[in-house]
Amino acid sequence: MALFPAFAGVSEDPDSGNPRRELDWLNNPSFSVGTETSLSQQTEEAPALVSEGPPLTRSPLKSEPSDESDTNKLLKQVSRRKKKEKKKKRRHQHHKKTRRKRSQSRSTSLEPDSDSENDSSSRSISSSKKESKKPNQENNAAAVPGPRFVWLEDIQAVAGDTFRTDKKPDPANWEYKSLYRGDIARYKRKGDSCLGINPKKQCISWEGASTEKKHSHKHIERYFTKKNVGLMSMDGDAVSRKPEPLSSEPISFIPVKGSDDGVPPAATWLNPLGIYDQSTTQWLQGQGPLEQESKQPDSQPDRENALLKAKVEEFNRRVRENPRDIQLWMAFVAFQDEVMRSPGLCAIEEGEREERKRSLQLALEKKLAVLERAIESNPSSVELKLAKLKLCTEFWEPSTLVKEWQKLIFLHPNNTALWQKYLLFCQSQFSTFSVSKIHNLYGKCLSTLSAVKDGSILSHPALPGTEEAMFALLLQQCHFLRQAGHSEKAVSLFQAMVDFTFFKPDSVVELPTKGQVEFFEPFWDSGEPRPGEKGARGWRAWMHQQERGGWVVIGPDDDDDEPEGDDQEVRDKTLPRWQVWLAAERSRDQRHWRPWRPDKTKKQTEEDCEDPERQVLFDDIAQSLIRLSSQDLQFQLIAAFLQFLGVPSGLSFPDSCLYLAMDENSIFDNGLYDEKPLTSLNLSFSGISCIGRTDQLGCRRWARGHSREGEEFIRNVFHLVLPLFSGKERSELYFSWLRYEIAKVIWCLHTKNKKRLKSQGKNCKKLAKNLLKEPENRNNFCLWKQYAHLEWLLGNTEDARKVFDTALSMVGSRELKDHELCELSLLYAALEVELLPDLGGATTARAVHILTRLTESSPCGPYTGQVSAVHILKARKVYEHALQDCLGESCVSDTAPTDSWKRLISLVKCFMLFQYLTVGINAAVQIYEQVFARMKGSVSPAGASLEDSANPLGLSSVLEAVTLMHTSLLRFHMKVSVYPLAPLREALSEALKLYPGNQVLWRSYVQIQNKSHNASKTRRFFDAITRSAKPLEPWLFAIEAEKMRKRLVESVQRVDGREVHATIPETGLTHRIKALFENAMQSDSGSQCPLLWRMYLNFLVSLGNKERSKGVFYKALQNCPWAKVLYMDAVDYFPDEMHEILDLMTEKELRVRLPLEELELLLED
Repeated sequence: MALFPAFAGVSEDPDSGNPRRELDWLNNPSFSVGTETSLSQQTEEAPALVSEGPPLTRSPLKSEPSDESDTNKLLKQVSRRKKKEKKKKRRHQHHKKTRRKRSQSRSTSLEPDSDSENDSSSRSISSSKKESKKPNQENNAAAVPGPRFVWLEDIQAVAGDTFRTDKKPDPANWEYKSLYRGDIARYKRKGDSCLGINPKKQCISWEGASTEKKHSHKHIERYFTKKNVGLMSMDGDAVSRKPEPLSSEPISFIPVKGSDDGVPPAATWLNPLGIYDQSTTQWLQGQGPLEQESKQPDSQPDRENALLKAKVEEFNRRVRENPRDIQLWMAFVAFQDEVMRSPGLCAIEEGEREERKRSLQLALEKKLAVLERAIESNPSSVELKLAKLKLCTEFWEPSTLVKEWQKLIFLHPNNTALWQKYLLFCQSQFSTFSVSKIHNLYGKCLSTLSAVKDGSILSHPALPGTEEAMFALLLQQCHFLRQAGHSEKAVSLFQAMVDFTFFKPDSVVELPTKGQVEFFEPFWDSGEPRPGEKGARGWRAWMHQQERGGWVVIGPDDDDDEPEGDDQEVRDKTLPRWQVWLAAERSRDQRHWRPWRPDKTKKQTEEDCEDPERQVLFDDIAQSLIRLSSQDLQFQLIAAFLQFLGVPSGLSFPDSCLYLAMDENSIFDNGLYDEKPLTSLNLSFSGISCIGRTDQLGCRRWARGHSREGEEFIRNVFHLVLPLFSGKERSELYFSWLRYEIAKVIWCLHTKNKKRLKSQGKNCKKLAKNLLKEPENRNNFCLWKQYAHLEWLLGNTEDARKVFDTALSMVGSRELKDHELCELSLLYAALEVELLPDLGGATTARAVHILTRLTESSPCGPYTGQVSAVHILKARKVYEHALQDCLGESCVSDTAPTDSWKRLISLVKCFMLFQYLTVGINAAVQIYEQVFARMKGSVSPAGASLEDSANPLGLSSVLEAVTLMHTSLLRFHMKVSVYPLAPLREALSEALKLYPGNQVLWRSYVQIQNKSHNASKTRRFFDAITRSAKPLEPWLFAIEAEKMRKRLVESVQRVDGREVHATIPETGLTHRIKALFENAMQSDSGSQCPLLWRMYLNFLVSLGNKERSKGVFYKALQNCPWAKVLYMDAVDYFPDEMHEILDLMTEKELRVRLPLEELELLLED
């Protein structure tokens, strides 16, 4: 049969004689003539396609085995042709011409040896085929009854006729275990949904390789991505060695197995060594894992999702059953963070999971939805509403937040905690902040709470603890005014409170607070001397004098000081303007903190005041006056006033406003503790600067005292308030006064100012003698102790011993029952012990003599010689029995009297020092461990001391004092002898876990850890404390520890004070310190602490990064816009921005005592 059946007659024409042998390749014996019918039908149905171009030229079939492959090729060509037919006509014709040229070139390349006659004959045959195509098709269609093989591209018939049966066996079917993947039809599914279903109620779970294939091309995530970091919190599988019996033969490897390994697989022909697991063996056999095993990699996330869903359902069930449980709702809100951290629970589908990224916005919205649902069930809950307001800070504008706060305050005017948070919110809003607005807001708060306490607001009764909270808010307002530069208003508020509390006339006692304030206004405006001023008698005396019809006239003072001059403010006019302004501003802050009042003896009026801001009107303080009925709060008012003036009164600042008032870095100053750890004077200023101090950060905090007028003001306050108290309270005031004078002596010792030391020591001794001459103070051991310590500090050791012996000789048979006597003997013995390096064993004998005679009934006499062993043994027995008695009485409950706690503290201290001197350091440590073990169970960890700071004394305070004695004793022993550092480090670590707010312990810990070259332990400890503790001290001292290490590294790198040499890497200390600052500011107490911002700004400026420092400065103003020291630091660090900073201070109404206009005039003079 010819290759072209329609023109078969051309080659078989009888007229042509013998057919040419060269045309035999046109014969196709496998082709049937019956196909002419189908070809003719195809030609008639598509005449247009035939007219456009020549028909598709087929390549000849060379052999039968290649039929299948050729057919596949033809199918692919047809599919391409159908796609191209959809394009434009011109491009379609162009592609056909190109394909025809290629087919012609391909046909010519098949027979390279054929000559030109063959080419011409083939062209004639093809032309003759075109002419006789149609009649030949009709004849063949009549001759052949039905087709056996059909070309798939030539017909469009039924599906049953378009298949062929291939009976040739495929060797791949028995060589491999499955079909070839190319023989399996594949398709792409667009989307995971299905038409006709409700997507809200129905879904389809597709099982296929589409999703797996899609994820197989996903970029490999690194270990630090969010998804992989979350895997670190999952519990890993334990890996351990196989328990093999010991053998002497060497082994080639150490076998390791997992926790879930079972029996090892048996050796087979696929696994001859027995080292393949089950999945690998199945793969070698051509088998896939089971369906359950194939899903095993997703079992862990599925298990986590199931657990989280179960928790969500449990929370929903519990809040549905107990909708009034506030803590349950708050736990549900906190649980949303855990839900957002879980992989895949919030997203419905894989694609959605990748798109959402579980942003913070989504978590906040979920929390807000839970809180709104909780508030619907508990409309009167303040805690839930506060949580909602805190959450909405991220969504709402400041004006909207203020309105919501005002609504909440209007609904709950008697809630002091709510007022506290509201004041902090308004105080830290930079956009709406001004000093006058916040000052008036404090007044409104205190006046409202006073009305609630008096019963004027009938709808809201006073809650328990309202008076204590009002006193804390009053202190917070005073320190706010001090930090904003309005020192005169703060001092006037304290003066008014002293008169309003202690000198109130009897005729107005029964009136409500508002009525008493109205009666107080005439006295305030009368010009009478106020507390701290000379001749002050109080409101009551003025009222009695006025009822008699006269005025109290103050005569002129002959010793009046000369008026203050401003000519000393600008000492060096050659300095830059910003330095001159800073010096003058600080000088005026130091001298002008008292309110200005006209002196009637000099015929002054209010118009004579050069700075009107120094005058304080009654309207500035009227709303803030409150009544204090508690005797304890009245004494705390005086102690707070004295501490505000710089006198170390020992008052514990309220926790609610401690970090707001902390603005200077005296908490890192050890003072004389390093030199004399047993007898150092702890002034405990807690990082709060006194009035009139706006020094640069880094200046050492010592009680340098005030100017002459300031010192006279403090003395007048003492003379006014001392008659108001009696007993222990008056003794504490005497003690504070004398300790303030001693602190100034210590400052003179530190600065080595011998001239001032002589005069200051003389004045201090005069004061101590005058106080001891008072009949009530002759047996006051606290004053005797301070006077003897003063003589010892001044170098008069023998005089100090005489004072100690005199005080001890006045004691009767009290033995160990008087804690003041124990403290006096302890200080005497400690001072003698600290002379040990100079005088050897004589001082030890003196100390043992003092502590031994303390246990005897007879009075203690002067030192006569070394104490015998019998007396030492008797004294040890007395100490042991007394300690057991005190522990038995005190450890029963935390409600024991204060005297018993003080006695226990003094007794343990004396016993520890006695054991240290007679036996050794280990015996003293055993006493501490005994007391610590007995009392530790009754103390709550992490901040117990802060909670008990308002209370007099308790278990926590006792243990804290004993721990301080223990650490001081260890530090002294390490100083005088060789002793390992580990016991002291362990003691400090255990103590700081219980008392994370104790600054003395933190200073000791940082100092000893700074000597270690390995910082990893210190960093781990700080990290553990900061995670669990609420106080800010761990963050502050962690930063200080890293800064000390950085200074140490730089000191090694510097040579002769020159630039830093990069021979030693910095080891990332700078970035670590920055991270500590940022993490410390995440909490509310950290973000609103001026000291923390000052330290951060100072550190960045020290690095030389001015732009970053400016950003931190403005960020600090967003959180602490009231702190004047921040603005002054900015003027010091960024002198070019001085005008802008001063304009900002003026806009926010902060106190600027030297305007730039006045500075220009001073520089011109």
